[in-house]
Amino acid sequence: MKKILIIDDEVNVALLLSKFLTRNGFDVTTASTGTIGMEYLKNGDFNLVLCDFRLEDTDGREMLKNIKTQYPQTGVIIITGYSDIKMAVELIKMGAYDYITKPLYPDEILNTITKAIETHYALVEDKPEPINNDKSSRESKKQVFSNEFVTGTSKVSKELLRQIELVAPTNYSVIILGESGTGKESVAKSIHLNSPRYNQPFIAMDCGSLTKELAASEFFGHEKGSFTGALYTKIGHFEMANGGTLFLDEVGNLSYEIQAALLRTVQERKVKRIGSTKEINLDVRIIIATNENLQDGIQKGKFREDLYHRFNEFSIFIPPLRERGSDIMLLADHFLKIANHELGRNVSSFSPEVIESFMSYRWQGNIREMKNVVRRATLLTEGNEITMKALPLEISNFKMPTYDYSPVAEFQEIKENRHDLKNAALEAEYETILKVLRQVNFNKTRAAEILNIDRKTLYNKMKAINIK
Repeated sequence: MKKILIIDDEVNVALLLSKFLTRNGFDVTTASTGTIGMEYLKNGDFNLVLCDFRLEDTDGREMLKNIKTQYPQTGVIIITGYSDIKMAVELIKMGAYDYITKPLYPDEILNTITKAIETHYALVEDKPEPINNDKSSRESKKQVFSNEFVTGTSKVSKELLRQIELVAPTNYSVIILGESGTGKESVAKSIHLNSPRYNQPFIAMDCGSLTKELAASEFFGHEKGSFTGALYTKIGHFEMANGGTLFLDEVGNLSYEIQAALLRTVQERKVKRIGSTKEINLDVRIIIATNENLQDGIQKGKFREDLYHRFNEFSIFIPPLRERGSDIMLLADHFLKIANHELGRNVSSFSPEVIESFMSYRWQGNIREMKNVVRRATLLTEGNEITMKALPLEISNFKMPTYDYSPVAEFQEIKENRHDLKNAALEAEYETILKVLRQVNFNKTRAAEILNIDRKTLYNKMKAINIK
């Protein structure tokens, strides 16, 4: 059970936080002053400290300094009011994992704590050495990866790992491509943790959830009173990530106007808050992720070509889970360990039927779907082995689509006359169609898009080879 120390002189806040975190499986201790908190740290092995910035006997800066000096392996999250955000960002640069602003919201607190503990363990278990240009040192240095990133054994996973190791020590901007749920943010974190910036902030931003009106403020920040509703000074994500890495997810959803402002910031390496005349110098590595084809967006006038080339110094493609073969059960075992820890269970394995189902299932939601499936199955399992009855219906009832290879006359003629160039081309076309259909789990709309033909044409070609 993870141990958390709450240091807050507001007794009611500390009590509510303690009850909430205890209900969510944490071992919680509270302290009303910095002095008492340091005594608790001396006598206990805490994974994480939640420390209010304003305390009766000290402040968050002094507490962070003392904790990081005496207990460097303990993560720290600062609790602050809106007026203290600027100071909180400075504290992050001093070594705090993150900050939480008042009023406190349960989901935000739990999410931040979970991520802090995961990152804490990734760093503690194998903290990287400073980058050394000596070839033998580079070869012998063990790589560090995010706790969310599992290094697989399949060919495609080994290639993914090779690319991460290759680009991580550089300052290149990176585009991460892949279907939804393939773990793009985990790969971005792994790049960050294996870079010289590993001890600086990693700030993730979901561009898909940004409205046009809020995007500029989220990216660049704003000064108090700069527009209607600007009740306090806000630090933008670029400024928060200064010195570290800024991860932009689903960047293809940004408006064309915001893309222009983003391009200026990336080119000039300077940011200016809305309502301010002061420019802030930036040293930020940018990693972006998308499940869309940005080049198609360029052709359609939805994405700036100059911005794309600024980002595309290096690109990484994450293969879908269904193409990762031997990694499937490796990931399932990984998520089983996590679920056991979260739920206090001791489920040790999967039944042979479950393994067979996992290996044949299409995993349209990829790694995210698998994680949720394993967590649910662990919760429902009463014994030591996950069986089929613990799986959701879409997996337990899943059957590979069947298709009849008995050819119609035209296709039979092709099969019998392989030396005819025209017929050989037709056969290759049909095999391509079958391959794409299998990859998209026989989603005909998606297959038609990939094959760059309309649905009617696809249906006709499927009919010709009697695919049901």
